[in-house]
Amino acid sequence: MIRLLIAAATSVTLSLLGTRFLIDFLTRAKVGQPIREDGPQGHAVKAGTPTMGGIAIVFGAFGGYIAADVANLFGVGTSIVFTRTGLIVMGTIIATGVVGFLDDWIKISRERNLGLNKRAKVIGLVSVAVLFAVLLLTFTNVHTELSFVRYDSIGLDLGKVGWSIWAIFLLLATANAVNLTDGLDGLASGAAILNFAGFTFIAFWAFRHPDDYDIPHALDLAVISVSMLGGCVGFLWWNAAPAQIFMGDTGSLAIGAALAALALTTNTQLLLPIMGSLFVAETVSVILQVFVFRTQKGRRLFRMAPIHHHFELVGWPETRVIIRFWLLSGLTTGVGVGIFYWDSIAQGITA
Repeated sequence: MIRLLIAAATSVTLSLLGTRFLIDFLTRAKVGQPIREDGPQGHAVKAGTPTMGGIAIVFGAFGGYIAADVANLFGVGTSIVFTRTGLIVMGTIIATGVVGFLDDWIKISRERNLGLNKRAKVIGLVSVAVLFAVLLLTFTNVHTELSFVRYDSIGLDLGKVGWSIWAIFLLLATANAVNLTDGLDGLASGAAILNFAGFTFIAFWAFRHPDDYDIPHALDLAVISVSMLGGCVGFLWWNAAPAQIFMGDTGSLAIGAALAALALTTNTQLLLPIMGSLFVAETVSVILQVFVFRTQKGRRLFRMAPIHHHFELVGWPETRVIIRFWLLSGLTTGVGVGIFYWDSIAQGITA
């Protein structure tokens, strides 16, 4: 528990200060976010707002993770320092953030809301996802079963190849889902905070019951989760409406990769779509919009997709959309954690 507190405090502090520094630095450098020309008209006033704030989220999370493990050198917490699983997950978060940073940098340098082309972006994300899967399978004892709340909860072993394909898909899907959700001030970061709180509980619970969950590095995963939570909290202080900075793809892709990596390493893969239902709904709204548009001769299912823009265009103030979507995210996160805890009680696993 001490390690979690150290990680949270450090990540919040670094992200809070780091985001403030980025706002000042990017404002002086006149580096701002281009706004979609086809987006809601009310968003035009946001043009020029500093972006790439996700740098502070990743920096804060990395700092919290390092601080929590280094604290062990001084007799704080357990003797576990820098586990292989933890390093791979944190490395994946950073690498995905780098892909997002390149996308953001191209957007602002060319002063248009188009970054990396689709092929380059996909190649970058797939490369990170493949490396993540290969490293886990090579250097850790990750379970290759399709999982819900435990590695043996479904009983379907995908094998190394099948699990790798599944892991790559889940990481890509979640990263892009969070990216699509990041369209309103604080929407994605606020929802991510709730999801990371859920994964912190799940990983710490697994650490407390190693024989039942068989996740040797569960405590390190809890540290990473609470570090990402802290990074998002520090960033949200400045990103809350009206935002003084946007996270950009740097933050949204890193957050999505973190959620997928935590689900895969805590053996809660199919629990992720429940906890992250907001991200799923945003993605599905885009898919449905495109499908209807292409099959119904230009008709639209929503006024605009992702769905948060639809509610804006029907008259909801931006803050109302954000808060209500946060509430829904909190509800689904609670449902996911509740299912996880109910299963542990059903299995006779108690505190």
